Amino acid sequence: MVRRPGEAQEGREKADRQDLVLSDTIAAIASPAGTGALSLIRVSGERAAEIVSQVIPTFDRGSSRRPHLAPIRSPDTGDVLDQAIHTFFPGPGSFTGEDVVEITTHGGLFIPYDVLAAIMAAGARQARPGEFSMRAVFNGKMDLLQAEAVGDLVDSTAAAQRTAALAQLDKGLSRRIEKLKARVLDLEAFMSYDIDFPEEDDGPISQKKIVEATKSASDEIEALLATAHDGEMLREGALVVIAGRPNSGKSSLFNAMIGFDRAIVTDIAGTTRDAIEAPVSCDGFPIRLVDTAGLRESDDFIEQLGIEVSRRYVDAADIVVLCVEAGRGLSEEEESFRDSIDSTVVVVSTKSDLLTDNTGGPNSVSAVNGSGLAELRKTLATEAFGNQLTRTDDQPALTRARHRAALEKARVELKQFSDALAMGTDAVVASVHLRAAISMLEDVVGVITTEDVLETVFSKFCIGK
Repeated sequence: MVRRPGEAQEGREKADRQDLVLSDTIAAIASPAGTGALSLIRVSGERAAEIVSQVIPTFDRGSSRRPHLAPIRSPDTGDVLDQAIHTFFPGPGSFTGEDVVEITTHGGLFIPYDVLAAIMAAGARQARPGEFSMRAVFNGKMDLLQAEAVGDLVDSTAAAQRTAALAQLDKGLSRRIEKLKARVLDLEAFMSYDIDFPEEDDGPISQKKIVEATKSASDEIEALLATAHDGEMLREGALVVIAGRPNSGKSSLFNAMIGFDRAIVTDIAGTTRDAIEAPVSCDGFPIRLVDTAGLRESDDFIEQLGIEVSRRYVDAADIVVLCVEAGRGLSEEEESFRDSIDSTVVVVSTKSDLLTDNTGGPNSVSAVNGSGLAELRKTLATEAFGNQLTRTDDQPALTRARHRAALEKARVELKQFSDALAMGTDAVVASVHLRAAISMLEDVVGVITTEDVLETVFSKFCIGK
């Protein structure tokens, strides 16, 4: 293999950095900053017990997995910093697969950081974002999909996100990728017969069987890719944009949906000048709800800018909620606006509390008395996540752009393999595409993942995770 200038040196430097990262003992506060009853500090690495012994003189590594109360002391002055509980988890039976000590201190803005500083003075290094989970992956405690699920679980804001993250943590998606990889490996094995026994007529495996196996693997990839949009939307939240004419009740509906007054509400047309976004759970599913400026012609330069922002949000929306005052139908302008939208449009009759009869129609809501809001939440959840409602536990979805990109590359490699077979290409050459497809699938679960990919994945984690 020909290496480009400097490639060998670059590879050695990356390997050295990785060895250094894994040989260091790291520490971090694993609980949120701020005033609270307790705070958790994690220490992980081959010197974890040695380092903690310098701040907890009574530390006993022989007494593992049992909490002990002891004073924490400065390694420099011997001053008591806190009375804390510590637990030792010897590797490989720990979260990271290394020796781990977890120290539960009193909370607040001072004590946890003072204790962490003492641990680092004793020889530990401040952990980088997601480094504990990264070490768990390197040490075989979990695969990359499970590590991502840990991050998704921490970041979840709705019940459906939690359920999906727990399923992925339980290797639901990993198992599906492994089954797909096994199919391509079987296909590669079929081709190896043709390579090993070229003198056989048609090889010991018929051409028809190889074509069928290729199609089966390709169909499975297509089925997985079909889940990507829904899975990514579930993880990030569906973008639901409230739109309509000025004074159509948009901001009042927005405030009622999120449960507090976030948008300014007045009788003056054009009050909303910019888009306002807030998360909301609709029947357990995550929604990114956006209030926008009223759509109309305006000579006000600032309002024009707000209307342009509104249109960009509408173009990107998964669902547009078109607000129309109860008791009247859509105007010609509103019908034209509705018909120009590519995404799903839900027409909502607002201000239903002002009606004296029951003529509000479907999706009739009142921000004043709350009527119709529960039904609207259900409608939005069904429209945005209908496929998720029917998906079973054995049908996990791709949840990240990284997953989708790798599967798309694997699909391309299988297509090129199929084309090579049809053209009568030599089996050795055609099989190169199978090996590339397998590599793409292994990249999803982290079997062979570049350092850049790992840094991108774990940089989004919190420091102590």
